[in-house]
Amino acid sequence: MTFKTQALAVGLLAMLSMPAAAQSFASPEGTWEIEMGDSRYRVELCGDGTQLCGTLIWLGNGADSPENLPYLNTLMIDHAPQISPNQWKGDLHIYGQSAAGTITQNSDNSISLEGCAFMVICKTYQMYRIGG
Repeated sequence: MTFKTQALAVGLLAMLSMPAAAQSFASPEGTWEIEMGDSRYRVELCGDGTQLCGTLIWLGNGADSPENLPYLNTLMIDHAPQISPNQWKGDLHIYGQSAAGTITQNSDNSISLEGCAFMVICKTYQMYRIGG
C-alpha cells in the first residue's frame, strides 16, 4: 500500500468514526398517532421549554374500550427532560403502566418510543405525525 493510499484510508476511517452532526427536525409539537392507529397524542414542549409532554387525546379502532377510556386526556409522557438533540428520557405512562422510556425524534414526522419495565422487558413503538 502506498503512502497516498494509506493516508486516504486513514482519512476515510476518521470521517466514518466521527459522530454525525445532530440533525435539526421540525418541532416535535403536534398531533401524533401510534403505529397501530388506535391512539393519538398531543405532544408539546413543556416545563422549561425543553422537556417533552404527551397527552392521550383520542382512542379508536378497538382501543376505545371501557378499560382504556379513563386514560383519555392523561399524560403519557410527563415532563421528560431532553438528553440530547431530538431525544428525551423519562417515564412513560401507558394505560396505567409506567416504564422508563426514551423518546427519539427520527425525522420531522417520526418518533420512536422505547419503554422498559424493570429494565428487562422493553418495547419500541413508532409514532407518526398527523395533520399539518
